[in-house]
Amino acid sequence: MKKVLITQSNYIPWKGYFDSINLVDEVILYDDVQYTKRDWRNRNMIKTPQGVAWLSIPVEVKGKFLQKIDETRISERNWNEKHWKTLNSNYSKAPCFKEVKDFVASLYIGATMELLSEVNYWFLTELSKWLGIQTKFRFSGQFHLAEENPTQRLVLLCKKTDATHYFSGPAAKAYLEPDRFEKESIDITYLNYDGYQEYPQLNPPFSHSVTILDLLFNTGKNSPRYMKSFSQ
Repeated sequence: MKKVLITQSNYIPWKGYFDSINLVDEVILYDDVQYTKRDWRNRNMIKTPQGVAWLSIPVEVKGKFLQKIDETRISERNWNEKHWKTLNSNYSKAPCFKEVKDFVASLYIGATMELLSEVNYWFLTELSKWLGIQTKFRFSGQFHLAEENPTQRLVLLCKKTDATHYFSGPAAKAYLEPDRFEKESIDITYLNYDGYQEYPQLNPPFSHSVTILDLLFNTGKNSPRYMKSFSQ
């Protein structure tokens, strides 16, 4: 049995994204598809005294309507320094800030790549290691996919990675064609993001949807206790 998750890369995503990574044997970052603005590819949310706020990586989009995620370039060289400064300002009083400060700072120091996909990959893989997740990562662009049908492309990725179980977010129920998976004897598992427990968090009201960095700053080495996949 081999479990595979096929998902577009996100920037410092929420804890549910990392739970989905921890539930499978391999993640295929599906980044050879069209980049969408005002989405999770280049931004995520943090907590501030004024409420939830966006932390966004500036990218080149003008005139590039059909560019793919893995073609999207970052437009400012020092964005990483600005993001770390913002995080430092808003989380310096968090209970476990000192515990994880050096680690998170090292992520931003190392985030010097020019392509958004590469930056996302850097954060995803390094944060996974810190959490103790050993899942393998690959990019969909490593595979030759001539098929244009969206569901069939996912089926082909599963076949090329010898997957027997395909994991997907719940929103995919609206557009997936399950018969195509059944034909290839591939089971579909839709992820369930309900039932998360709250953790000590700065600046109430509590929000589950913020970046996983919020969890790290507030709970440190105890972060996995607030993630569902580590108890399964």
